[in-house]
Amino acid sequence: MDTTRIDQLTGLKGKFNEKESVYKVTFPRNDVKVILDGWAMPPFMGLGTWAAFTPTKNGAMVMGDTVLFEDEVTPAMSAALENGLNVTALHNHFFFDHPKVYFMHIAGEGPVDTLAGAIKKVYDAAKQVRTANAAPKESFGGAALPDKSSITAEPLNEIFAAQGESKDGMVKFTFGRSATMHGVNISKDMGVNTWAAFAGTDDNAIVDGDFVVTEDELQSTLRSLLREKINIVAIHQHMTHEEPRMMFFHYWGRGRAKDLAHAIKGAFLVAGLQEVTAPIHN
Repeated sequence: MDTTRIDQLTGLKGKFNEKESVYKVTFPRNDVKVILDGWAMPPFMGLGTWAAFTPTKNGAMVMGDTVLFEDEVTPAMSAALENGLNVTALHNHFFFDHPKVYFMHIAGEGPVDTLAGAIKKVYDAAKQVRTANAAPKESFGGAALPDKSSITAEPLNEIFAAQGESKDGMVKFTFGRSATMHGVNISKDMGVNTWAAFAGTDDNAIVDGDFVVTEDELQSTLRSLLREKINIVAIHQHMTHEEPRMMFFHYWGRGRAKDLAHAIKGAFLVAGLQEVTAPIHN
């Protein structure tokens, strides 16, 4: 690999591990002070962003972990997906941290120049957020939601072709998928499900929920929701030894209830969720 080129494209100076044949670039997130359990946390203790490159027959493979604050996640994730990288996890590493810190894991394969350039765009997306506002934001923004929700269920039932569960002006849809774990069939109420819950009003609503997808469906489904301005807030697994392996990601969106429902339903179609069955109510 041309490590000098990686340095040039990422704007960082890396180190080569000859034994593992890995070239790794890193930088500390020292632009924002993080307080963890009342302690000012030095970046050395776990606030380091990195990307590691190793040669392959077709160029290189890159894997990395990107330290992000909440308002940086959507721009950084969009930059990764738009530039050919896969986003493989999004989660926290700490409790009682302020501001909240998240870690986005990325991966990709291809020409070294393409990968290094994509990594730079992810980092630049986060930097642009901090340049605009030095302190991380504490909300998504948007009009305040009413104390009492009043979502009209019928239009959403039509979009999802299912009868949602209604409670106190909120509406929730839950759909199961099939898998096995240790030879036991699991689905629906055992936790293999995709759900979407709506609150607020028809014209000022929020949607939150969880998608269950296979590894092959993950990237396309993320792209579909991000295109519709739905924020991804976590990507992880819920189980071990399940077949097929299932990934779960949680999301949050704001807008008109019908628009949000169409965005979620569109992601169903992009992921090819043919196994979605009738909704369950719980």
